[in-house]
Amino acid sequence: MPERRTVALVTLGCARNEVDSEELAGRLEADGWQLVEDAEDADVAVVNTCGFVEAAKKDSVDALLEANDLKGHGKTQAVVAVGCMAERYGKELADALPEADGVLGFDDYSDISNRLQTILSGGSVEAHTPRDRRKLLPISPAERQDAGAGVALPGHAPVEAPEDLPEGVAPASGPRAPLRRRLGSNPVASVKLASGCDRRCSFCAIPSFRGSFISRRPSDVLGETRWLAEQGVKEVMLVSENNTSYGKDLGDIRLLETLLPELAAVDGIERIRVSYLQPAEMRPGLIDVLTSTEKVAPYFDLSFQHSAPGVLRAMRRFGDTDRFLELLDTIRSKAPQAGVRSNFIVGFPGETEGDVAELERFLTGARLDAIGVFGYSDEDGTEAATYDGKLDQDVVDERLAHIARLAEDLTSQRAEERLGESVEVLVESLDEEEGPLGRAAHQAPETDGQIRLTGPGASEGLQVGRMVMAKVVGTEGVDLVAECPEEAGR
Repeated sequence: MPERRTVALVTLGCARNEVDSEELAGRLEADGWQLVEDAEDADVAVVNTCGFVEAAKKDSVDALLEANDLKGHGKTQAVVAVGCMAERYGKELADALPEADGVLGFDDYSDISNRLQTILSGGSVEAHTPRDRRKLLPISPAERQDAGAGVALPGHAPVEAPEDLPEGVAPASGPRAPLRRRLGSNPVASVKLASGCDRRCSFCAIPSFRGSFISRRPSDVLGETRWLAEQGVKEVMLVSENNTSYGKDLGDIRLLETLLPELAAVDGIERIRVSYLQPAEMRPGLIDVLTSTEKVAPYFDLSFQHSAPGVLRAMRRFGDTDRFLELLDTIRSKAPQAGVRSNFIVGFPGETEGDVAELERFLTGARLDAIGVFGYSDEDGTEAATYDGKLDQDVVDERLAHIARLAEDLTSQRAEERLGESVEVLVESLDEEEGPLGRAAHQAPETDGQIRLTGPGASEGLQVGRMVMAKVVGTEGVDLVAECPEEAGR
């Protein structure tokens, strides 16, 4: 019997990429590949790249070069780029980075096994020519579901599942869904609610390479959540480019409000979290469900981006400081402990000192739990790249540093406001030095800080995946320290 080929998946970027990597892992293992954790132990290293901003693209290139350095020193024979950067640049990336033995786009995912076999056998797979994926689906959302069957949609694509799947690999939600294989044992997993985006923010290139918005059917999302619960997952995070639009192409823009209680009722799931919400699309019914449904985290990942009206209009977005603060007041009137995070761009073309002051006014009044700040940079193919009024880089850098310092101070203050609160913590790791570490409902994975558990309930015997009640007794920047009594969890 020939030795199984080995493959390692290196994932960069957001939670959506993590889901895509687990889909690729499921496809490959079902086709006989052996998954290994480290690239140096694999015949082929597959790097799932990010193409969002310049810093992320640099990280992707660095990861490809690092994997390439393994060739000739160990088992690794080939390095292949997939993901957003590969999809966005295709042949251009292949020409600029000859160290990559293959650059595969989304259309290659359904035949990923054969593509990798060809590369390992010394053959070549032509890098794809990028195209505007918004044009692959109908303009009308109502017509997209039928048309989507013929378009590569990572996280959606139907497969013909082999009769005998390896243990741990399953069609995550029935015959319509992709195969999926978990890469790790974290008690938290993401589930794609939709793909693509219909918004036309002037700074963002994502719709051009991720395509138009298309929802997954509720039955598929439920089926995948049930499968993840069987794998030991306790918290599910719903991801897409814009969760507030979920259901619009299925004839029901309020479909998320119906789906969330059903997901929360899945046996074994302790917490459902919704990410990527658009402030302009928030509606009273959705706020009610997010703040009042048992096991649904009162968590609001709101994409504000700025608060000065002129800058927002130039970004082709909506709102202003006062409307955003009113939205936050509405949320906290229903759930005072609700978690809120957001990202902001400073140094946008035409941004004035007055606009920066307006952003400071919003940040000071918003009491956000987590804040991401980015300096503006031109992105290929975006409307903003053509704008006049570009700021000198030193001005952008100065504003970035200033707002980042303010954000650090404000989020630390917000953490201190939580002193004395009772929080339900999902234990995610047991650190030898720090002890049990986890997150409360107001903290999303990777981005929003964590909680270090102390007290009698944090002694030996506490297991990863357990939910425990604790009282916040200290802060460490945005991180919290919480004391849990004995018999504090479930």
